Amino acid sequence: MINARSVTLRRGTRVLFEDANFTLNKGDRIGITGANGAGKSSFFELIMGTLHPDAGDLTLPPGLEIAHVAQETPAVDRTALDYVLDGDRELRAIQDELAKAEATGDGLALAHLHEQLQHVGGYEANSRAARLLNGLGFAPGQENRGVTEFSGGWRVRLNVAQALMCRSDILLLDEPTNHLDLDAVIWLQDWLSSYPGTLLLVSHDRDFLDDLATHILHIEHGKVTLNTGNYSAFETRRAEMLSQQQSSFQRQQRELLRIQGFVDRFRAQATKAKQVQSRLKALDRMTLIAQAQADSPLEFSFGRPEKSPSPLLKLDDAAAGYGDKPIISGVELTISPGDRIGLLGPNGAGKSTFVKLLAGVLPPLSGERIAAQDLRIGYFAQHQLEQLNPEESPLRHLQRLDARATEKELRGYLGGFGFRGDQALESIAPFSGGEKSRLVLAMLIYQKPNLLLLDEPTNHLDLQTRDALSLALQDYAGALVVVSHDRYLLRTVADELWLVADGSGMRFDGDMDDYRRWLNDHRTARARAANKPSTADKPQKQVPHRSEVESRRLLKPLRTAMEKAEMAMNQSILARQKLEEKMADPDLYQTEAKARLDILLSERARLEQSIAEHENRWLEASEAFEAASLE
Repeated sequence: MINARSVTLRRGTRVLFEDANFTLNKGDRIGITGANGAGKSSFFELIMGTLHPDAGDLTLPPGLEIAHVAQETPAVDRTALDYVLDGDRELRAIQDELAKAEATGDGLALAHLHEQLQHVGGYEANSRAARLLNGLGFAPGQENRGVTEFSGGWRVRLNVAQALMCRSDILLLDEPTNHLDLDAVIWLQDWLSSYPGTLLLVSHDRDFLDDLATHILHIEHGKVTLNTGNYSAFETRRAEMLSQQQSSFQRQQRELLRIQGFVDRFRAQATKAKQVQSRLKALDRMTLIAQAQADSPLEFSFGRPEKSPSPLLKLDDAAAGYGDKPIISGVELTISPGDRIGLLGPNGAGKSTFVKLLAGVLPPLSGERIAAQDLRIGYFAQHQLEQLNPEESPLRHLQRLDARATEKELRGYLGGFGFRGDQALESIAPFSGGEKSRLVLAMLIYQKPNLLLLDEPTNHLDLQTRDALSLALQDYAGALVVVSHDRYLLRTVADELWLVADGSGMRFDGDMDDYRRWLNDHRTARARAANKPSTADKPQKQVPHRSEVESRRLLKPLRTAMEKAEMAMNQSILARQKLEEKMADPDLYQTEAKARLDILLSERARLEQSIAEHENRWLEASEAFEAASLE
C-alpha cells in the first residue's frame, strides 16, 4: 500500500534519513520509533503529502482516505458531538447534498442520498460519535457542550475522537496517549486493535506498542529500518544486531592493525614489495564496518534520603475535595519507607485529588493528615512545568536549589538527564515538553526526597527517558506514590495498587490485567445505570429469598417482553427490506412518481424509528431479566 524507494528527506541542511526502502501493507499496524528529532513527525507529513522527498519516491494508491489527529482545535461554534461527526467527511458531504435536495424537492436525488446515507452508517453516526467520546473519558451530556468550553487537554481528545470517526484507509496517530488517562488509554488500545485499515503510530508507551504493533519502523542515525514484530521483539533484535556489529567492528580493527603493522615493517624492503602491495590492495577493497552506535542513553539515580522516619505519612479517615464538596472520603492509609503504591481509577474519580491531599496541597475536609517531622516530599505534576523560568538555563534552575554546588558538579549531574554541553547553559524557552519534564525531574531528584508523589510523570517523555526513570525508581530508597497511564511504569515500580473510585480510595486486590477487567465491568455498569429510569429515591422493599417456582413466575413476564420486542423488531427489519426492494424500481424516480416516492420514504423513516424503539424495549427487558435473575 505504501511503498518507499530510495527516499531521502531533509529539513534545511539536516538529513533526517536517506535511501529508505520499505513497503507497508494494508492492515499492518506500524509503530514509528526513534529519538526526538529523528524525523517521526516529518515521516507523517510525507504520508499526508505536506512534505515531499528530496530524493527517491514514496507512492500510495490513489483515492485513499487518510485520517490524522489535528494539532490544534479551531474555536468553532458547534457542539462536541458535531465536531466529532465532522471527522466523517463522506457523511457530511451526503448530509449537505440531502439538505440541497430537500430544499429543491428533488425526490430522485433524495432516494439515492438516503440509500448512500444508510450505506455509510449515517443513521448510527450520532451513536458512534457518542461512543467514541464516552470511551475517551467524556461524561454523558458533555457531547452537547460547545467545543470552546473544553480545556486544551480535552480538546486534544476531541481531535482524537474526530480522527477515529473518519472511516479511513490509513490512520496516523502521533502520541495519542499523551493527554489520556489510563482508562482512556486502555479503551483506545481496544478500539485500535480492531481497526481494519493501516495504522501508523508514534508512541512512547511501551505496552501500547507491544500490544498493537505488528511492525516497528525505526529511524536512527539517518537510516530507516522496518522490523516485523512488536517493540519488545524489535528491541531484543536490535540489541543483538548492535552486539554483533560491535564484535565485527572490533575483529576488523584488529585485522586492520595487523595488516598495517606488516606494511609499516616491510614497506622499505624490496624483497617484500609484492606482499606489501597485496596487503595495501586488500585494505583498499575492505568495506569498513562502522562502530555500533545506539542513541545516547540517559542514566540518573536518586540519592539516598538523609532521613527516613517511619511512618512518613498517615491519612486517618481523611476526605479531600474543593470548597465543601468532597471528591474522596474515608481514606485510611499509612506510608512507610520503601512503600511503592500505584494509583488506579477511572477518569475523574479523584486520583490527582488523592495525590494533592498526600502532598499537603489540599487540606483534608475531614479526618487527619499526619506527617512525620522529617518528611521531605518530592511532588511532580504537569502544572509544575509552567513554574519553570523560561529565560533561565537548566544550570541556573539547579543553582537556585543549591548555591554551594560548583558549576562542574551541577553540569555533570545535568548530563545524566540529557542536558549536555551548551544545552545546560541555554535558555529553556525553546525546550520541548519532554525536555522541560526532564528538567523538573532533575530538580526533584536533586533534593533527595523521602516521599515521591508522581502525577503522570511520563507525559512527553520518550522511551529512553521512561526506561531511565523506571530503572531509577526501582532503586529508589524512599516511598513512592504514582499516577500514570504508562502501564509498563506501573508494573515495574509499584508493589501494591490502590483503586480510587466511587468517592473512596482502597487497596486493589489484583494486577493490571485484573484492573482492565474491572474497568470494563465498571464502564458497562455505568452505561446501564445511565439508561435506566430514575427510581426517585423510593425506599426499596427487602425481598426474601425466592423459591424456584416463584422465580419462574416473576421472570416469565420479563422473558415474554423480551421475546415480543425481538419479534416486533425482526418484523420491522423484514418490512424495511421489502420496502427497499420496492425503492430499487427505476420507474419510482420519474417525476410523475414523486408522490409515491415520498410515501415510501416516509414509511421507511417510520420503520427505522420502530426498529430503534423495539430495540430499546428489548434492552430494557433483558437488563431487568438479568437483574431479577441475580436476586
